[in-house]
Amino acid sequence: MGAELASVHFIPTRAAGLARLAAFVPNAGRAYARDRNVDRGPGDRANVSALSPWIRRRLITEAEVLDAVLAKHSPAAAEKFIQEVYWRTYWKGWLEMRLGVLRRFNQERLDLRESLACDAALAERVQQAQAAATGIECFDAWVTELVTIGWLHNHARMWFASIWIFTLRLPWQLGADFFYKHLLDADPASNTLSWRWVAGLHTPGKHYLARAENIKRYTQERFDPRGQLDERAAPLNEPPVADLRAALPDGNVSSTPRVGVLLSEEDLHPESWSIGASVAGVCALASVAVADPAAPAARFSQAALLDARSRALVHFGLDAGAVLEPAAVLAWAQALGVRELVTGYAPTGLIAWQFDQLELALAPGGVALVRYQRAFDRAAWPHASAGFFKLREKIPRLLAAREESLGGA
Repeated sequence: MGAELASVHFIPTRAAGLARLAAFVPNAGRAYARDRNVDRGPGDRANVSALSPWIRRRLITEAEVLDAVLAKHSPAAAEKFIQEVYWRTYWKGWLEMRLGVLRRFNQERLDLRESLACDAALAERVQQAQAAATGIECFDAWVTELVTIGWLHNHARMWFASIWIFTLRLPWQLGADFFYKHLLDADPASNTLSWRWVAGLHTPGKHYLARAENIKRYTQERFDPRGQLDERAAPLNEPPVADLRAALPDGNVSSTPRVGVLLSEEDLHPESWSIGASVAGVCALASVAVADPAAPAARFSQAALLDARSRALVHFGLDAGAVLEPAAVLAWAQALGVRELVTGYAPTGLIAWQFDQLELALAPGGVALVRYQRAFDRAAWPHASAGFFKLREKIPRLLAAREESLGGA
């Protein structure tokens, strides 16, 4: 594995994502399957792709990642990596069918943050965890890595969440909130549901316990927290959320000959959208503020939006674009003289909720919001109704169907 893979430079541009993809592709087969679970530390990420910050915002898409890998490896050789790509898709599809799960989490998160003002002991314990001051060396190192870099190895994320929940006995919702505000690749589905899985809530009764021997082995003895972890804790439980959707929502298609393009961090590759209309203007919707603007995740999002806007202007042959707050979007659309704004479909979460409010604001001015949904999601999400295995067994068929028709990536 080349030295260029060891160091990851999380540059928030499509070009940087494509460069990382090209460097990783030769190692996406059996080498990845063999070495992917080892967390070598922030100085050596040659055994994993580290593509998630770019994929999360679709600076590069899942479809083109799979195409690049399968051009070099057989589906069998790259099976483990392909499954990892589909895990993010699975989480999104699963949550799209259960909107109440995220609503409950969000309310619990807000309630817990308010309760910190009244519970000094809990507030102090949370502050110690977030300040890398627990005395558990591995956990404190991961906190520092998370806050300064904005990325953690997947195995470290599982250990981190398990220690937060079962050893430190802190509310999982506050841990998920901490991740969401700092991870470069956090999306509402993957982040929330991964924490729920560790806690034993996604698959009731089945939780993930961090074990000292496992951490020692897979960090190559960088850490050895023997005697510091609760390795016997019981899984969490909660009342069920009974709101399974009868059907997944469909994306919209443009019905007017002239539209505006509205970019959000949910999909920053508008060059590959099938719009079917001429584009009169491009604007980027200002990111939803959830973290300190100086944090790596916030800076990555802002710069990625600007990168996408610049590419879109070139692609659609336009001279100037804008970055707008939601309140300014209607006036911008009216100034363009368009009745539709096309945007990338946002799965349930902060941006989808922002879109819902934006639709209400646009309607009195006669402007509609068209949410473009990619064929990749439309094909995979219906198989995310239960556990990941149901989707995993459909992957060969999904890949074969994609080979037959590469349109609508």
